[in-house]
Amino acid sequence: MSFPVINGLRSLELGTPGPSRQRLVDLVMRGDKKATAGLLSEYETEGEPMEHVGEVLVLVDDDIQPLAHVRVTRVEQSRFGDVPWEFAQAENEGDLDIEDWRQAHYEYWTKHGEDISDDTTVVLLWFELVPNAES
Repeated sequence: MSFPVINGLRSLELGTPGPSRQRLVDLVMRGDKKATAGLLSEYETEGEPMEHVGEVLVLVDDDIQPLAHVRVTRVEQSRFGDVPWEFAQAENEGDLDIEDWRQAHYEYWTKHGEDISDDTTVVLLWFELVPNAES
């Protein structure tokens, strides 16, 4: 399974469909959420290249319908145990500190069947909301 493509652009699906995705999408649409994390293993399993700086992605809803465009501003890989607080702050999901971020993400990924350790490689993706005139 690969990332859906909409009008020639890869999509960005946040969280899981339902309340989780709606909350994360709302954060992006308000300009509060400017980053998201993914597992390198998911890219490898799906045969997808990592996003690159300057790439425009289509932010989608539960039904994979386009909501907005975001432009990738930074992409890095990090050990799960080394993800910096700077990144968690850019994700802006309400974490109190980096340990809170790690616990929430550990629980999310393990609930979805992923085996997570401090050595798991995480893709850190920073982005900006693209005004409608530029999309």
